[in-house]
Amino acid sequence: MPYPRAFSHIAVAVTDLERAIDFYTGVFGCYHLMGPVELDEQADAETPIGRILTASYGSGWHSLRVARLAMSDSVGIELQQFANAELAQEPPGYRTTGVSHFSVQDPDIEGLAQRIVEHGGSQRTPVQDFYPGEKPFRLVYCQDPFGNIIEIDTHSFETTYSPVSYP
Repeated sequence: MPYPRAFSHIAVAVTDLERAIDFYTGVFGCYHLMGPVELDEQADAETPIGRILTASYGSGWHSLRVARLAMSDSVGIELQQFANAELAQEPPGYRTTGVSHFSVQDPDIEGLAQRIVEHGGSQRTPVQDFYPGEKPFRLVYCQDPFGNIIEIDTHSFETTYSPVSYP
């Protein structure tokens, strides 16, 4: 019988690793665990991490700079800057596969959205109420300076979407 696993980390592609470290530590208070570390496709070809990267991304990734951060619940954010990284012109489409967004929880979603904007990101939607006048569940969508979509929820995923809360 399958059982729920714990979420470990998410890898976030960026075009400026130092700016991304500043953004995620400054906005979300992430712990900066390690990095930047530089990896090279040719120099690291015979190392375990080099083989893993080539198996995952195929040949031609050239070089990668990586830093690892952690949220308060020990979920990690792995920031990745590939040598040939390009800033996305548009956020991921809703009809394409892949990670469309990630979410953080903060009861002060207006304050967190404002910090995102102050650090070079943007607020994509107004704050939304799930049940206006009935329940306090709210959310807002923002974007980091690199085009990654961030959802901010006032309450946990389980609380917001449980049968008790969500008819």
